[in-house]
Amino acid sequence: MKKRKLKILELTAFSAGICGVWARVLAESRILAKKNAVHVFSSDIFRGGEIKKAKEFEIIDRVKIHRFKTKGSFGDNTFFWNFEKEAIKLKPDVIVCHAYRQYYSTKALTIAKKLNIPCFLVTHAPFLKKKLRSWKLNLAVFLYDNFIGKRIINKYKKVLAITKWERPYLLDLGCQENRIVYVPNGIPEEFFNIPLKQRKNNKRILFFGRIAPIKNLEVLIKAFSMIEDEKAKLDLIGPQEKEYAKVLDKLISKLGQTNRIKFYPAVYNMRKKIDLMDNHDIFILPSKREGMPQALIEAMARKMIVISSKTDGGKEIIEEGKNGFLFEIGDERQLAEKINAALNLPNNSLIANMAREYVKMFSWKKLGKLITKTYLQ
Repeated sequence: MKKRKLKILELTAFSAGICGVWARVLAESRILAKKNAVHVFSSDIFRGGEIKKAKEFEIIDRVKIHRFKTKGSFGDNTFFWNFEKEAIKLKPDVIVCHAYRQYYSTKALTIAKKLNIPCFLVTHAPFLKKKLRSWKLNLAVFLYDNFIGKRIINKYKKVLAITKWERPYLLDLGCQENRIVYVPNGIPEEFFNIPLKQRKNNKRILFFGRIAPIKNLEVLIKAFSMIEDEKAKLDLIGPQEKEYAKVLDKLISKLGQTNRIKFYPAVYNMRKKIDLMDNHDIFILPSKREGMPQALIEAMARKMIVISSKTDGGKEIIEEGKNGFLFEIGDERQLAEKINAALNLPNNSLIANMAREYVKMFSWKKLGKLITKTYLQ
């Protein structure tokens, strides 16, 4: 199987815009496309601050991306699109489904059975606390897990968990332990290979990600307003959900922070993203929920001081006071204390060095070997 060029089909909800799942799909697809033919099937939704359509087909680094017309949706992350006929026509050797509880991940098992090929599931940490979902979504989750998930979870050849904290949830679903493989999201080699700049300690603080309610940015804004050091500046960079951005604008104005807090558009170019991180001292992720926060580990790779709320993803990556700081979700006063502590750290602090050293384990160069072995053995 390893000796011939394989045809691999990767399925994902989104393949355009800023999306943690899409970042993983593209990264592993690039790795697999070095020696195999890789096709990505997804909806035609562009994931950003507002919903818009992406182009039907494109090729990125030999990865062929096919986008299908969206037929409907459920919630913010589930879109329905017909791909079965094209998948069977493609005749892949392997199918990889990204995200548990997606209809295409269930449909893929039927296609794989027809073609007599292996099907893999990458979970993407969908195990939210109930309070973060509406009652309708909680009901849908309950029904899926109990009437579909438990029935199909062991039909996947392997279930790839992107975090360690997912394992108990998967075992509770009835997933056989020998099917679970820990393969976290990775960091592109550029984050390690591009020389680090000497930071000027100009007290610039960065949030990089979607400007969306789940990111809990009002907590960051309130905490920043308590910082008395007038040299400190906060930049919020990413695609905006317009209504939420308006709420944040009002809060910034109310707190008298319009000269210290600025919004900037999304940045998609990797080199520009690295430059942004190198020109800031502190990275803050105040989210209500994170599975495995991509921007957090990338910031650590660039030797930024990082602060995260105590989400499952944040707690798995950060060891308090050693490679970063943690604060209780929603506690702006505690966050303000952590920001003050970070602002008082010297350039090239031990914490920043420990952060960079820790995330070397997430290099795609290392993870690529594990991914190839898992899918193609």
